[in-house]
Amino acid sequence: MGWISCPQRYRYEAPRQGVLMPDSEAIIQLHEGRDFDEALDGLSGFERIWVVFEFHLNETWHPRVQPPREGEPRRGVFATRSPHRPNRIGLSCVRLLSIDGLQLTVAGHDLLDQTPVWDLKPYVPYADAFPDAQAGWLDDVVTARYEVEFAPGAAQVADWIAEHGKLDCVNFARVQLMTDPTDGERKRIEQQADGDYVISYRTWRLQYRVVEKSRMVTVTQIGSGYSETDLAVAEDRHDDKAVHRAFLALSGSSDLADSSSST
Repeated sequence: MGWISCPQRYRYEAPRQGVLMPDSEAIIQLHEGRDFDEALDGLSGFERIWVVFEFHLNETWHPRVQPPREGEPRRGVFATRSPHRPNRIGLSCVRLLSIDGLQLTVAGHDLLDQTPVWDLKPYVPYADAFPDAQAGWLDDVVTARYEVEFAPGAAQVADWIAEHGKLDCVNFARVQLMTDPTDGERKRIEQQADGDYVISYRTWRLQYRVVEKSRMVTVTQIGSGYSETDLAVAEDRHDDKAVHRAFLALSGSSDLADSSSST
């Protein structure tokens, strides 16, 4: 009946659950010519709605999956929110911000751009909310949340990449580093000799430090994942070498340690 339009295109840009990124907005665009404008009558008064959608990027399913929490054993897929399901159907509860014709603006989502939407339903608190319900194995899980911040130089580089490379480093860092920021088994994270960490975002590298006592992650630098030798090769599998060449021309170095001053 429609599709999602949002900046998040890759799985690692979306949070595990929409509530983790409450301000992240998306557009639900409904198809024309199907009387959906009438079907929306009365929905605008609801603060939240259920979005029934398809995990369209998944082609296989797994009976047992690894929960996205460091140290957790594998669980049956029906006991998790994993997208690797036999029917690829997903369910997300989002905040409804506005309705404009066949466009619905929502927030607090965990969806990807071009996700097919199959149905919309109002969230009804008296029927849908059971705050005292047991949550199985999740009741025993304590997940520490980290605050993610950017040093001024890294923030400037993130803005440059958003404008020229069309990638949102700030969103990516918050999604990936708000939980388990040192988990190199499940994420593209490497620890450096000085104790800092580097996480890969497509062909970019974000360097950060973690302060456990205050649960603070600070992204200190952002650099290119390409070396000068890589950029001299014509092959461009990710179609982004021109952006990296422009970035390195501004920074004056391919070394991550020098790139935080780039604008």
